[in-house]
Parts: sequence; structure tokens; C-alpha cells
Amino acid sequence: MARVVVVGAGLGGLAAAARLAASGHAVTILEQGPEVGGKLGRLSVDGHSFDTGPSLVTLPQVLRDLFAATGGPLEDAVDLVRLDPAVDYRFADGTRLAMPGRLEDVPSALDEALGDGAGRQWSALMERAADMWRISEGPFLRSPLAGAATLARLARRPADVAAIAPWQSLRGLGRRYLQHPHLRTLLDRYATYSGSDPRRAPAVLATVAYAEQAFGSWYVRGGLHRLALAVLDRAVAHGAVLRTGAAVRRVLMENGRAAGVELADGERVPADAVVSGLDAAALHAHLLPGDRRTRGVRRDLGRATPSLSGFVLLLALRGRTPGLAHHTALFPEDYDAEFDAVFGVGRNTGRPVPVTDPTVYVSAPDDPALAPDGDSESWFVLVNAPRHDPEHGVDWNSPGLADRYADEVLAVMARRGLDVRDRVRRRVLRTPADLERDTGSVGGSIYGTSSNGSRAAFLRPGNASPVPGLFLVGGSAHPGGGLPLVTLSAEIVARLIGPA
Repeated sequence: MARVVVVGAGLGGLAAAARLAASGHAVTILEQGPEVGGKLGRLSVDGHSFDTGPSLVTLPQVLRDLFAATGGPLEDAVDLVRLDPAVDYRFADGTRLAMPGRLEDVPSALDEALGDGAGRQWSALMERAADMWRISEGPFLRSPLAGAATLARLARRPADVAAIAPWQSLRGLGRRYLQHPHLRTLLDRYATYSGSDPRRAPAVLATVAYAEQAFGSWYVRGGLHRLALAVLDRAVAHGAVLRTGAAVRRVLMENGRAAGVELADGERVPADAVVSGLDAAALHAHLLPGDRRTRGVRRDLGRATPSLSGFVLLLALRGRTPGLAHHTALFPEDYDAEFDAVFGVGRNTGRPVPVTDPTVYVSAPDDPALAPDGDSESWFVLVNAPRHDPEHGVDWNSPGLADRYADEVLAVMARRGLDVRDRVRRRVLRTPADLERDTGSVGGSIYGTSSNGSRAAFLRPGNASPVPGLFLVGGSAHPGGGLPLVTLSAEIVARLIGPA
């Protein structure tokens, strides 16, 4: 039995703790904040409750595997509800598309909304994406990152390389398969699932669209934060100990390997293995010495493009909105202007700025647990935003900026048919600076590094650090961000550490 310290009680850390505790290890979870969940957070104000991070579950089998390995079925722990439609898409020209929650229903819905042939175009793309998924899931998503060996696993057959097309961008793949401009916009959106720019992100991100439609979009009744609590329950049931308010100052080294951590108050917590769920850039900048063994990791982190962040409005609303889907996406006329602004490229080269006409994502669960009465709603509104970077970009702490920008976002929503300004009981704003402060992600980058560039996936830190005894989980480590990939990172680390 090894002593394992898990730093950070986000989903990655909690999932690793649950698996390792179930394997017989002595696990201590250290969380700097008062609550668990990390980006999978929760906020309650005036009787309204909000998830403050992810708003849907994809690849539920990954969670089922986690719960099966730690004591019982997922459905015994949370109430998982399949969403149909998955998203109500609204385009700048007034076109609306209720995207079905099942892959087999998508083509007819596309034909009805966008005209005959749209479904056939999308289906051809999804067939290609299904091949990409088959090729990459085992060798990449479920396996440790191993440099050239990982590339070798992915390149065993020339036909597989051609299917993955590592030289092609997601935008380029869309141009090849999709003639309708709205279909291209839909595909571009999936780059944002990893905080990326579709013009630079790899074509293989089409697998995100495939996985969402093939395996469904799901909601946890009562809010997704309950998922974090359920994973914590599994960890604790197997003997893991949770300590909140326990900020870690540095990773301790002994005989060349990780030997525990030192807390902000000077307490030392010894361990045989340390699992970090912190943002990888913050870990290497602040908690680890400048070890020559991590030089390559630090170099790769410096080369990678940070992921985009998000600006969030939590809206407590009076009244009900007729015909409102669980998820609504309001697209702008010029999607490229959004990516230029967020990443500081193109027309905004060198100066990322808040988006003036952003895509607006609204999550409005029809869930009585989230509102104080039957005549009110709790909305999570998100727009893509540049990260907090006072020196080279946007200072989200600038006086008045957040409130002014919130007013602009509400005005954009009104222009696109969702005017709720006279229904707001209370609004709470969360900027990239808030995300950085609350979760430790550098600049509030939601996914650590983006997938921009064909080598981006291989610039992301591996789950086994070059420092023996140190392991990484979470969205900033391999295989990437989002609930399913974060959960897979914990599965990989549990295998690397092994049973007691």
C-alpha cells in the first residue's frame, strides 16, 4: 500500500483518488478551496443554484467505467438524463436547428432546417469522424503519452494516417465535406470544446462531434456538481481523506523523486506518490524546482498556445421562457472575428480583446432543484473570452470592465431574440480573472493549452512526470480537457501507479 497525495479536488483529482483508494492505497486529497469540484463548481444565490462549469456530460461510458471500478453503477450515484434536442442552434440569418440527441436522427433534422442534402453532407463527415475515433481512442485517449511511441501507435497503417490527416485543420476538413455554411459553423464550434481555433486545430477534433452525437449529450439532475460529490463519496467510502483549505506550496523532493508536499502553513505531508490535478503550467512554474528533467515539459508548455477562457453570466430570472431548450447557441454573423479577438490573431494580431459580437451559449436546465419556484429560471450564459493577461492582453480586473461587458452580452442576446434584461432578479459575473483565482488555471485558460497546431496534443504534459513519483491529471494534462478526457487521465494515472 502506497501513500498517495492528490493535489486538487477537481474531477481529475477526485477520480484518481477514488480509483487509487479502491485499489488499496492510502489516499489524502488536498484542496485549497472550501469545496470540491474545481471547474465543476456550484453557486447558490437567492434560492437559485448554478453549475459554474461544464453543462453536459458526453461519453457517459467513461463515467460508468469509473463508478464500476469503485463500487457500483453510475446510475446508483446520480440521475443521468439524456438531452433531446441536444442544442437549439440559432444562426445570424434567423435559421434555427434543433440538433437531435441521437446520431440516427440528425440527417433528417439537418435537411429540414438547412435544405435537402445537408444531412448527407454531415453524415459523410461523421463517417470519417467515426474512423478517426476508432483509430485514436485506444492508442491515444486511453493510453499514456509516450512521445515517438505514441505516434508509432497511431501510424501503424498508412490508411489510418490518411484518415486522421494530421496535416489538416478542422476548418479544412469542413471545407472538404460541408457545402452549407451553417454546417461549417457547427463543425467550427467543436474546436471550442478544447478551447481552440478551428482554423488551427487538427481535423481529428471532428471526433468530438461524432462522440457527442453517437453517445449522446447528458445532464445530471440536480446539476453536474453532483457528479463531483458522487465521485468524492466513492473515494471516501474506500478510505480516502479529504482536507479542504489546504493550499500546497511546493512538491517535496527526496532522492530525486517526489516525496510529498508542503502546505502554505509549512506542514509537510509525506507520500510515496503525488498526483497533481493542478494546472500544469502553474505546477511547473510555482510548485516544482527548475529540475533539468522537466526542462522539456516547461519548453513545450511555453510553445503551446493557451486555451481560450470564458466570461460567464449567472442569471436568476423571473418567469419562464416558452420553447427554451436545455442548451441554446446563438451564433454571430462573423465567427472568425470571434477567434481573431480571443486569440489575438488575424485582424487582432498581438492584442486579444473581448469579443464585440460573440457566440452566446445558454444553459437553462428545466430542473426544479435549481430554481426557488416554478415561475423562475437559472441560466448559465457563456461567451468565449481571451484569458486574463494584464501585461500582454486583457486585464479582467480593470474597474467596470466586467459589468460593461455583461451589459454588452445581454444586449447581444436581446438582438438575437433572447431579451431577458427586464427579468433579471440577480446576476453574478465570473471573468477569466475569477477563474484563475478560483481554480489556479493560468490566466483562466479553461483547458490549459489549446489544440491549436498539429503538434499541440504532443505538447501537453504526459500523465507520468519526468520526476519519478509525480503524476498529472486534469484538463491541462494528457489526453486533454472536458469531463470525459479528464476522467480518462485519472484512469491512466491509476494504471501507472498500479494496485497496492
